[in-house]
Amino acid sequence: MEGYILDWANLLLRWLHVIVAIAWIGSSFYFVWLDNSLTKPTASDLKDKGVDGELWAVHGGGFYNPQKYLLAPKQLPDHLHWFYWESYSTWMSGFALLTVVYLFNANVYMIDRSVFDMTATTAVILALAFLVVGWLVYDTICRVFGKNDRVVGILVAVYVVLAAYAACHLFSGRAAFLLIGAMIATIMSANVFFWIIPGQRKVVASLKAGEKPDPIHGKRGKQRSVHNTYFTLPVLFAMLSNHYSMTYSFKYNWAVLVLIMLAGVLIRQFFILKHKGVVNWGYPAAGVAVLLGVAVWLAPVQRPAAPAAETSAAAPAAAEGGASAPAAAAPAAAGGSDFAKVQAVVTARCYQCHSAHPTLMPSPAKGVLLDTPEQLSAHAQLVYQQVVQQKLMPLGNVTQITDDERAIIAKWFEGGAKTN
Repeated sequence: MEGYILDWANLLLRWLHVIVAIAWIGSSFYFVWLDNSLTKPTASDLKDKGVDGELWAVHGGGFYNPQKYLLAPKQLPDHLHWFYWESYSTWMSGFALLTVVYLFNANVYMIDRSVFDMTATTAVILALAFLVVGWLVYDTICRVFGKNDRVVGILVAVYVVLAAYAACHLFSGRAAFLLIGAMIATIMSANVFFWIIPGQRKVVASLKAGEKPDPIHGKRGKQRSVHNTYFTLPVLFAMLSNHYSMTYSFKYNWAVLVLIMLAGVLIRQFFILKHKGVVNWGYPAAGVAVLLGVAVWLAPVQRPAAPAAETSAAAPAAAEGGASAPAAAAPAAAGGSDFAKVQAVVTARCYQCHSAHPTLMPSPAKGVLLDTPEQLSAHAQLVYQQVVQQKLMPLGNVTQITDDERAIIAKWFEGGAKTN
């Protein structure tokens, strides 16, 4: 029952997180587009009101005319809408999901002892430290160098690279990618909570008191909002990366993470400039080139299977520096023996997560069951990819599978994945 409840918590939190994230990112993208698309008013009445930019748009059968004031309108309206709950609810639902899935299962999802050997408590403390320290370092950079956007951008980029390197050398690749995404998302939401909304409240308070607002609040809020829009695509990739083990299981996974986030920033830059009427195809071209380069870099090495007639020559070939024995196709007569060995490995290393009654999971991981020969045969391709090619499973190698045992699975699959 506990596993069933956790599955529902996971489902509902993930659903909520996606919904509110769409609302936050959508409003963020809209206001960046709006701010860059406004035109100077020509009508004297708009100029007299202090309107600095306006836009005419049509949507859903109606016409809209948003206007932006140079500092603030001379008289505040009775109803003023604030945009902040989209950000707060996204962070809170995301942190709750991180807690349910990762922090409560640190031994399984966060720790890879071949990367760094630590206890579950240490992993949780380090994960939380990444979120807090990430914000403190970023905020310090903005406070000290805030007057120079270029310097701020370079220093923040360097810090993200260092954080990605550290995370990928402390946690499992899957957890490391997610934590960097969570760290940046925490920075984004903290920008709203500590700077953007408080600055807006100070402006409103000054106007209500009949005082002239300090323009520094608008400048700071704009700077943090711009940072947030550049962060968006990198965060989205980090949050989706857990579905694509080819990225986080790679030897140099920290570099993969940094490069794909860079591609996101380059593509976002194209759209930001386009809103201002500047079309520079160099940015998306560079972003796509980076993605293609990463894809080629991660491509698995294809090893041609040896024809059945050549199987008997496998041992001599290995002795002469050719294909190793595990890579050669297994003789048909030895199929049953190979499968028995595979079953023994799966029983010792995989049943803890992939059986009808797992001991390390509340329910079978990803719904994959390996209890019977039929189930193991049905998932042979997946097992081969995850265990042999990418060496992703067992997750964090919590069951301590050996290279010899991976070779047993490789030999069985490359010999036709026979079950008799």
